[in-house]
Amino acid sequence: MFDATPDITEQVENLKTNHLNNNKVIDGVFLTHAHIGHYTGLMYFGREAIGGKSIPVYAMPRMKSYIENNGQWSQLITLKNIDISPLHNDSTIVLNSNLRVTPFLVPHRDEFSETVGYKIEGKTKSALFIPDIDKWDVWERDIIDEVNQVDYAFLDASFFADGELERDMSKIPHPFTSETTTLFENESEATKNKIHFIHFNHTNPAIKDSHPLKDSIQNLGFRFPKEGSVFEL
Repeated sequence: MFDATPDITEQVENLKTNHLNNNKVIDGVFLTHAHIGHYTGLMYFGREAIGGKSIPVYAMPRMKSYIENNGQWSQLITLKNIDISPLHNDSTIVLNSNLRVTPFLVPHRDEFSETVGYKIEGKTKSALFIPDIDKWDVWERDIIDEVNQVDYAFLDASFFADGELERDMSKIPHPFTSETTTLFENESEATKNKIHFIHFNHTNPAIKDSHPLKDSIQNLGFRFPKEGSVFEL
């Protein structure tokens, strides 16, 4: 699983019921960063909940240190509820003969940890997973090139456009959906089809099943995954 959201108990149950039940709580969790929607689900692995036994958790150095040195997260390690393994930028973890995972640093509001996206490589296909990044133009890599190298790209679409919140949105930068679609407007339909927008704030109209703005993006060739969607690797 990628990230431990506050809904992790429901997600794990969904995974077991609808996709894979191998009699484990979960094979492992890869964390992206220390913002509340991305790691706080770890609490359900602890003594007050499932009481996990050495559940593998993969994290970058600052993220690992944050968990190790702050309660209640440190108790998960003390009680051996989780077994945390270090990740390193651009260093690939080989999980088995069919699955490889590579973290890569992305610029984001790194108050408590660094932030990473992941390249996930299966037997025949690969995917980008970037749920959070400040803006594409402040990243040292070219997002168009990165998308062209994979089969799927799950990209940050927290907000649709500027002015969506009644606050200074420059203080919480994310690529607006409208910015990403403009960036890719001259790319082929095949490239646009790879992009699946994720990570919506509740104010984003794209979170609705149907909305004129969402429909206009889909008509351009971009996609929005639905709960339960399966992407073969």
